[in-house]
Amino acid sequence: MEPLPQAQEPAAPFETHRVDNQSPPFGPRDLWRDDAVLREALARELSLLQPQPEPGSLEEGRQAVASYAVLAGGPALEWADDAHRDRPRLLSHDRFGHRIDRVAFHPAYHSLMDAAIRHGVAGWSWRHDHPGGHVVRAALSYLHHQVEPGTSCPLTMTHAAVPVLRREPALAQWAEKAAAPLYDPLEVPVADKAGVTIGMGMTEKQGGSDVRANTTVATPLADGSGYRLVGHKWFLSAPMSDGFLMLAQAPGGLGCFLMPRVLEDGSKNAFRLIRLKDKLGDWSNASSEIELCGALAFPVGAEGRGVATILEMVMLTRLDCLLGGAAQMRMALARAIHHCRHRHAFGKRLLGQPLMANVLADLAVEAEAALVLAMRIARAVDAAERDPAEAALARIGTAVGKYWVCRRAPAFVNEAQECLGGNGYIEESLMPRLYRQAPLNSIWEGSGNIQCLDVLRALQREPETGAAVWAELVAAGEGGSGYAQAIEHLRAALTEGAAVEPAQARGFVERLALALQASLLLRAGSPAAQAFCRSRLGGEHGLAMGTLPAGVPVDALIERALPAGLSTSG
Repeated sequence: MEPLPQAQEPAAPFETHRVDNQSPPFGPRDLWRDDAVLREALARELSLLQPQPEPGSLEEGRQAVASYAVLAGGPALEWADDAHRDRPRLLSHDRFGHRIDRVAFHPAYHSLMDAAIRHGVAGWSWRHDHPGGHVVRAALSYLHHQVEPGTSCPLTMTHAAVPVLRREPALAQWAEKAAAPLYDPLEVPVADKAGVTIGMGMTEKQGGSDVRANTTVATPLADGSGYRLVGHKWFLSAPMSDGFLMLAQAPGGLGCFLMPRVLEDGSKNAFRLIRLKDKLGDWSNASSEIELCGALAFPVGAEGRGVATILEMVMLTRLDCLLGGAAQMRMALARAIHHCRHRHAFGKRLLGQPLMANVLADLAVEAEAALVLAMRIARAVDAAERDPAEAALARIGTAVGKYWVCRRAPAFVNEAQECLGGNGYIEESLMPRLYRQAPLNSIWEGSGNIQCLDVLRALQREPETGAAVWAELVAAGEGGSGYAQAIEHLRAALTEGAAVEPAQARGFVERLALALQASLLLRAGSPAAQAFCRSRLGGEHGLAMGTLPAGVPVDALIERALPAGLSTSG
């Protein structure tokens, strides 16, 4: 039998598809080993919280973060691609016509949630009662948000709900299971679950941030067993959560309520998913609009104390917004350096082009300043119940940090995206996803104006907050270029109660954030400290990134941000 004819290879002159001058795949990566700033910040903040640590406690936290960094930079990167590509779908009815109000996710979404919850992204703080729990959990959240920010929403809400649920003895099992390192996506009563997730329903179409304008009504049952909720929520993130914290108008004023998804008898609670929001980004997370049709709910705190109850969680959710902004900066920076380290143009590696090196070093300085601020505020949150000064710093620092870092993130990601050129505009690079995601943290948990006005309110009503920030600033001594002058401009507002006009709030909070970041970099002995002070405080910087002054060690800053020899987890 004659052999079949073989296909002929094209002659060499016609072979055009040679792949060269492209960067290799970014992952898998060890996000802990690659990140000197994270390693230093975690060690510094834990040591300051535990001068005489319990045996093994510091190492336990470090190992938890290091372990999750390998998973986040490996399998989770692939899961995140799948979870974003195949978005959640609303299933309002089953095939028989029964109303089910269910959201279908790609299996990768559940893999991400399972990995994050098992490793402590939602519950580490509450399962480790020695100092440092919030700092370790902040580092875990920072790692997770770099890779998959959509699932960070239900993880954050679950984490923040635990302390308020713990205040209600009747809700003890909810608090315990929200803190548990177990993810259980089954739709069954809370008693039958090993772990639960918590969502929140605060926003209504007529109120937005002004939650006191909410019109949802909570009517108490005659037997005292709970309340019935009737109303509409404009945003309900993570609608497949097991329970939801809701604000509603009770007879005694605006109250906070826990609404289960599934009732004790296994039936679905009386609320309807109207639609899933078609959002700019955050595609892996289902955000919904719902109607409450007499849904059963249980009080969390007293009637009329709903806002106060929610404010107990604000410090935690704002911290996560701050961490999220820092995380997006970090991932965008790492991608940009990785690309420029391998790509050639005009006879040189991009990294060897002086102007590109200036851009990357400037981004590295910004990203480091964002993370050191986030981790310092995490330490303040950690120590808040034990130290009034730290509580005051946490109170104002979460608002300052959330405003500034989240405000900087979109422009930062765009600069990093541009380093990749057209490749950075392609979905496979991850940069478009980061760019779409970047504005969210500045909007969620109160937009920029809300944060800045809250800072002014804190300084006027709680003077201890100004004193706490001033103590942070003077601890850096003379500082670097422009530092002494920068903090002197803040002295009156922080130490003398001098009022800042509301119309000037953004400018004031910007200067306050920059001074805090400079102080932290200086006290940490960071190689980025002087570059930060010269550029951000000393006036030696333009309006765009890539305008660091002459004499800044750009190559060393880039190598610090992403060491060339430690690029994979292998």
